[in-house]
Amino acid sequence: MFQRILIANRGEIALRIIRACKEMGIESVAVYSEADRGAPYLQLADQSICIGPAIATESYLKIPRLISAAEAADVQAIHPGYGFLSENAHFAEVCRDCKIEFIGPPPEAMHRLGNKNEARKLAQKAGVPVVPGSEGLIEKDEEALALAREMGFPVLIKAAAGGGGRGMRVIREEAALLSGLRAARQEAESAFKDGSVYLEKYIEQPRHVEVQLLGDRLGNVIHLWERDCSLQRRHQKLVEESPAPNLPDSVRKKICESAVRLAKAAGYYSAGTCEFLVDKQNRFYFIEVNARIQVEHPVTELVTGVDLVKAQIRVAAGEPLPFAQRDIVHRGCAIECRINAEDPASHFRPSPGLITRWQPPGGPGVRLDTHAVAGYRVPPNYDSLVAKLLVYQPTRADAIACMRRALDEFIIEGIHTTIPLHREIMRHPAFQAGQVDTTFIERTWQKKG
Repeated sequence: MFQRILIANRGEIALRIIRACKEMGIESVAVYSEADRGAPYLQLADQSICIGPAIATESYLKIPRLISAAEAADVQAIHPGYGFLSENAHFAEVCRDCKIEFIGPPPEAMHRLGNKNEARKLAQKAGVPVVPGSEGLIEKDEEALALAREMGFPVLIKAAAGGGGRGMRVIREEAALLSGLRAARQEAESAFKDGSVYLEKYIEQPRHVEVQLLGDRLGNVIHLWERDCSLQRRHQKLVEESPAPNLPDSVRKKICESAVRLAKAAGYYSAGTCEFLVDKQNRFYFIEVNARIQVEHPVTELVTGVDLVKAQIRVAAGEPLPFAQRDIVHRGCAIECRINAEDPASHFRPSPGLITRWQPPGGPGVRLDTHAVAGYRVPPNYDSLVAKLLVYQPTRADAIACMRRALDEFIIEGIHTTIPLHREIMRHPAFQAGQVDTTFIERTWQKKG
């Protein structure tokens, strides 16, 4: 087992990893930018190292500085968390070259799955359903026009190297296709240095269901059941839960088995998530693999009892999975609300600044993953997530009631947050009935801002 791990991230996920290390008897080394200097969670690490200015490209995304910090601290491994460099295959390769274990999947699997078009081909070979679309990248406008006419509108333009909704365009009529292609290519080139795109049939009002995977270096891969992440705004998740409501058990079984087949085909190990769209007829289609720990991983931890961060660390150290598929039992219901420093009443405008009051919820069934406290200043430089509020109860109705109570207890002053929106969501009849999809937030709340 490792003696010392560097955490190449910040905020709540850095604190989450620090805590896992402490429980495992492993020293933790936190890194921070000038924007995060003095953040309270840094005091809980065994060591902390400044790696640069506030701008992420000169700190959390600067590979040479991270490697220098790792070598100076004499660590055996680096945990990338989520975001930043967590899915960067080059970073994983650099770690390998420097004889530092990367706590995540192998770079070969990241290459196979990082490009969405290549991942789509691999899924087809593994017998995993994919959304109807182009067989490869769209090189010519005439090719896109012909395929779109054949599939029928609406269609979806997707960046091959995309993520987070960037380089993605929904095209509802032929007249908008060519301009949409140009815009998607430009955005993809700017965001990922790769302007290649492909075309898919757009699934109207689908659900977003993802399967949590865990594999070891010996080729063992298991699933830890699914999460429903349909409540989104601009492809950014707001609420996640497990089990997925109103999903037939036969579909649940097939979708989880499909995810495992794909992971094995890719030679995948560590934690990861296979994401699917589910249409109104409960047909499911593979869309992508997130080759990292997810923001919403605590949802799965609550319903399975498996600590995914500790499992990642053990797999990276070469240990086999200590359990088989039959040992993973799903119990109860867990719901997570992402609390962001944004103002839903003003088109979700970012709201960085000083937290003047922080009154967290508690009580039975409540878990709060956060790095924030009263007096903490939320910087404007990074993702706006300040807390993940989770509840766990025997039934979904109980979980919703518990979440409503916890949200009512949660008081944050000095900045705007998404707590008021979550309070409304938990009381909405459609959510309570489990009848939501990926367009629900835009259709129901977007016009209020």
